[in-house]
Amino acid sequence: MTTTAAAESQPFQAEVAELLHLMVHSVYSETDIFLRELISNASDACDKLRYEAIANPSLITDGTPPEIRIVPNRAANTLAVVDTGIGMERQELIDNLGTIARSGTKSFLSKLTEVKDGANLIGQFGVGFYAAFMVAEKIVVTSRRAGSDEVWVWSSEGGSGFEIAPASEEAAQRVARGTEIVLHLKKDAAKYLETYEIERIVREYSDNIQFPILLVPEEGEPRQINSASALWQRSKSELKPEDYAQAYKQIAGAFDEPAMTLHYRAEGRQSYAVLLFAPSQKPFDLFQVERKGKVKLYVRRVFIADDAELLPAYLRFIRGVIDSEDLPLNISREMLQNNPQLAQIRKAVTGRVIGELETLGEKEPETFAKIWDAFGPVIKEGLWEDFERRDKLLALARFTTTSGENRSLKQIVDDFKPNQTEIYYLVGDSVERLKSNPKLESARARGIEVLLLTDPVDAFWTSAPLDFGGKPLKSLSQGDVDFGLIPLADDKDDKKDEPAADAATTIAVIKDALGERVSDVRASQRLTASASCLVAGGDARDRALERLLAQQNRGAITKPVLEINLRHPLVVALATDSAQAKDLSLLLFEQAQILDGEMPDDPAAFAGRMNQLVLRGLGK
Repeated sequence: MTTTAAAESQPFQAEVAELLHLMVHSVYSETDIFLRELISNASDACDKLRYEAIANPSLITDGTPPEIRIVPNRAANTLAVVDTGIGMERQELIDNLGTIARSGTKSFLSKLTEVKDGANLIGQFGVGFYAAFMVAEKIVVTSRRAGSDEVWVWSSEGGSGFEIAPASEEAAQRVARGTEIVLHLKKDAAKYLETYEIERIVREYSDNIQFPILLVPEEGEPRQINSASALWQRSKSELKPEDYAQAYKQIAGAFDEPAMTLHYRAEGRQSYAVLLFAPSQKPFDLFQVERKGKVKLYVRRVFIADDAELLPAYLRFIRGVIDSEDLPLNISREMLQNNPQLAQIRKAVTGRVIGELETLGEKEPETFAKIWDAFGPVIKEGLWEDFERRDKLLALARFTTTSGENRSLKQIVDDFKPNQTEIYYLVGDSVERLKSNPKLESARARGIEVLLLTDPVDAFWTSAPLDFGGKPLKSLSQGDVDFGLIPLADDKDDKKDEPAADAATTIAVIKDALGERVSDVRASQRLTASASCLVAGGDARDRALERLLAQQNRGAITKPVLEINLRHPLVVALATDSAQAKDLSLLLFEQAQILDGEMPDDPAAFAGRMNQLVLRGLGK
């Protein structure tokens, strides 16, 4: 292929060059995916053409239907993937194929270091075009944007850069609209010229692409090799589990199996088809700041948008398609947010998804546990954001507790101890650290089950006034806690007969020693073995939330309340040794800070006090 003007050379961005190096050296075992990715890109281009043609019908006045052609050429050792979609202008070729702007390359490379084989990641990160370098030593892309007279050629051998130039007259005549991608295959990739190999890959990965995929053999007539049917419009009785699995992989660009499938048609005031999946593995973009969903919106089988926020942000892990019969085809992306019909669809589908998750939790708890393990932290965002569905989400939630894993609030309430009226929880960084937290001691002595919350979002949703079935949720790190009416699990844990320090005198001494470091000092109902702990006052935020907000410069940490165990030997000693009272008081405070995962205000002074007390205990 020649061009009418000298080609302009441009370098790849650094991350793209690094990715291409990996592709060229074939670090993946499943090279078949290159064809799936090129077909997927071609399908997107055809979708975009149909969408833009709604507002500008002149784009398709030539009568050429959107389609994808695969052309093997043994003599030239090339494989071409050609679409009659929207096409690309010069700058779009540069942006889409040469820079990080439109690809997920940087995130992909970061994630790649965590896995052994990157094949499962390629489709997720939008770097599918580059997968072609696994099988091609050179790629030539010729493209004409719909409605444009200009045709451009982009070419690269997978090195440090690419060339771009106007197309020759021959190439311009060949590409009337859309994009032609020609792969000059490596010697060990000759199998991809075999028609049966091409058909196998299309059947496995791309059968449900909505546009005809035509195989153009070197001998014989072109023939369609995919079903090209909107699977979501078909009856459930016609479909098998493998059909859904294949559709999920094509729609979501994924390699895992769907953990949940929801397929139905709504009839009545509105008519729409729904095909949604819950993945079994976390998508790479689950925690991106934008929190965008990935459910595609179609109107009468015409693609409209893939980010129409068809589900709330806390269900953004759901993948799939919603195809409306009633929305106008010319609906703009700006109109999507305020369309009342779409708002009704959002509400109905959200309720259906949550209901399906509830059913799965009841009937297939092991499958639901996999979904919760992967997406529980995301679903819990709804406890903070979605007041209307908060009760349902609380019932749906599963927790790690002091009694086990994947425990529901219903199970926890069913196992309440006599006279227990509240659901208790602790928020922290890790389950291991929470299990050793002294604030659990009195609850543990009574066999009370406590939620151990370690996701960052837990600090936020627990700050709302919550109850489950009339049982309030109560933090063990905030306000007063009184377990007096709940019996001990073992009478041996009753320490009422042990000597105790005088409360008024001891508290006065500690307050004097600590001064402005604390807001109050009081006798603890939480502690049975430890000497002290820090809690938030009843009107203050939970300490875990305060620390999280302080890290983000969104608020200062208020002075905590120091609770002391009057029966602990250290507290008793403090009450009877005025000479060491200040050092012991500071030690109680600093120990409590460390047990909460904080550094003492003055680590050197803390170490000095510890050394003095150790030496004193050794008689030196």
